[in-house]
Amino acid sequence: MAVFDAKIALPGGEPGPWGAPVPIAYDKRDVLLYAVGVGSQDLRFIYEGAPGFAVFPTFPIRWSGAGAPIDRTLVPVAPGPLMVDAERLIEVLRPMPVEGQVSVVSRLLAAHPKSKGSALVEMESQVLDEAGNICVRMINGVFIRGIQTLGDIEPFEGAGTSQSVSSTPPDRPADHEMRATIAVNQAHIYRLSGDYNPLHIDPAAARFGGFDKPILHGLCTLGTCARLLLEKLCEGDPSRFRRFRVRFSSPVLPGDELTVRAWKDQPGRVLFDARIGERTVISNAWFEYE
Repeated sequence: MAVFDAKIALPGGEPGPWGAPVPIAYDKRDVLLYAVGVGSQDLRFIYEGAPGFAVFPTFPIRWSGAGAPIDRTLVPVAPGPLMVDAERLIEVLRPMPVEGQVSVVSRLLAAHPKSKGSALVEMESQVLDEAGNICVRMINGVFIRGIQTLGDIEPFEGAGTSQSVSSTPPDRPADHEMRATIAVNQAHIYRLSGDYNPLHIDPAAARFGGFDKPILHGLCTLGTCARLLLEKLCEGDPSRFRRFRVRFSSPVLPGDELTVRAWKDQPGRVLFDARIGERTVISNAWFEYE
């Protein structure tokens, strides 16, 4: 079994060093495909000739962690089906160009043991445009649930400062409630944006990962929640999107009906969750906007 030694990877509990910039080129087709992949029907995101054509704010989420320098003898790689998203935060500081090249720099923030022989690994990333301006800041937390089989990670001493925080909605009816039906081929479309983890399409890979059938990408669920909230609270205007955070609680399946409930917390901020029936799939979540 693999052994983590995150204390060595993060001496003194400080974040690891920033990695070298990773250049990423994309075009309008990539922008359009992502928007369709999260179910958008807003012409601003799915038609390059629309007035105000723009990148959907969560478009760069899949680049989180790119190029982070990690000693793989200390924090090993697991097969795709044994890695699942735990938490995500994205902060938009300036609009992304609709096509061109950006660079992503990342660093390791923390690695902590979790129950059932798994680990939570957290990284921070920045997306910079060609002029060196920071467009987007992201933090991602990933559960590594095994190296060869589920739960085969030996105990280790965690290190670094976890970015995980909790936020509980008030005990009253939600101020807003939105619904979306996840298309049966939604995962098939979303994966074409670059997330080719077989967990989301291959039944054998899903079973290896501990699921009865392929599940929807957590990042597709994230994008769908962002889309519903942006439409409801900001009339779909991407320039009003500021910060968005979620914790993934349980999987979503293609064909499910997703309900997002939001509570006003303070001006320009709501707490929210997402559910499939009575089962919570997104928790400890909030959205900040202008």
